[in-house]
Parts: sequence; structure tokens; C-alpha cells
Amino acid sequence: MKLRYRCLILDHDDTAVNSTATIHYPAHLAALEALRPGKSIPSLETWFLKNFEPGLMPYLQDELKMDSLELKQEYLIWREFTSSRVPSFYAGFLELLARYQRMGGLVTVVSHSESEFIARDYRSGKPRVVPDMILGWNQDAGKRKPDPWPVRRILKQFGLEEGQALIVDDLKPGVMMARAAGVDIVAAGWGHSIQIIRDYMIANCSRYFSSIDELGAYLLS
Repeated sequence: MKLRYRCLILDHDDTAVNSTATIHYPAHLAALEALRPGKSIPSLETWFLKNFEPGLMPYLQDELKMDSLELKQEYLIWREFTSSRVPSFYAGFLELLARYQRMGGLVTVVSHSESEFIARDYRSGKPRVVPDMILGWNQDAGKRKPDPWPVRRILKQFGLEEGQALIVDDLKPGVMMARAAGVDIVAAGWGHSIQIIRDYMIANCSRYFSSIDELGAYLLS
């Protein structure tokens, strides 16, 4: 048995851990209560869709019209939630990564969550998996998804060609990053099943996986 790809470039939220429903969505509701009292509350599905299209920052800036001070307060509320709550990994995900690393594969993470909390999540998981590189939220928009910079940084760091890496993500920014970097992408469909997102990911990824077992069978072929 051999690895199909030398390196995995993993999203974190709702790909590795179940975090939107338990952390990010409640944090946004708390921010709305503080910054937009009386505004109608979006459903969890709506929050997923806003992260999918137009993306987090356009939603906050263009739709909610948050100014720089409000964006800072939103961030501080979000950080309070992320620093105090540890999300759970999806069953079987860490076992797959541990096996992948034992076979010589590289595990990296590119996420809109902050690197320190991603590292904390992995430290809390069992079996223990230590990612080879974590590139989290960066204040420089040119160094975070959907920009290809994180992927290019990983490829350069490990001396890889584009065809040796695979992105695993659940949302549109990952697809856009993959296209810009010239790297294959497969869809993580086990965290949510919202039809609009599912249809887009099926149409724009090389594979759509409804379970982690399906991903494992593909990677370790």
C-alpha cells in the first residue's frame, strides 16, 4: 500500500473538528447581541452559507457594515470563545492522520482559525497527531485563504511539487485557494450537508467524501 499524495493540506473547522456549531456560531450570536441588538438572528445553516459565500470578512464588512472598532470587538468575542472551548475531532479523523504519518506522509493545516488554538486542539486529541506545519489566521489577507500563499509556503518548505499535495476542505475558499495554487482538492462532506454547498463542492472538487472512511480509502490506495 502506498500514499496517493505526499502531503495533506487540511482545513480545520468542520473538516477536522466540529467547531462551527459549538464555537464559531455561538460566538457570532454573542457578537450580534452586543453590536446589533434587535437584529434578527441568523440560523446555523445561514451562518454556514455566509462563510461559504461571500466569506466571513465580506459578510461582516459589506452586509453587516461593521466598522474597524466593531470588527475588533467581534474578533475579541470570537477569541474569548475559541480560547475557552476545545472542539472535538470527528471520529476516525486522527486515526487516519496517524496512519498517514506512519506511512511517511506530511500533515499540514491551513485554516481561518488561529494557529495556537489549532495546535491546542491537536494536543488534546487522541491518538496524538502533531501537524508538520500549521498556517492559521493571518491579519494580512494576502497570506490566508483563498490566497494561494499558504499552499506555496508549504510546498516550498518541504520541497514538493503541486501534484504531491492534496487539499481537504469543506468550503469555497479552499477551492479558490486550490485553483490558484494548482493543487488538487477533495471535499470534506461529513461536517455538514447543506445542499448549495454540497452541489458546489461536488462540481468543483476532484472527489466528494461523505465520510472519513471514504477519504482514508482514497488516500491510502
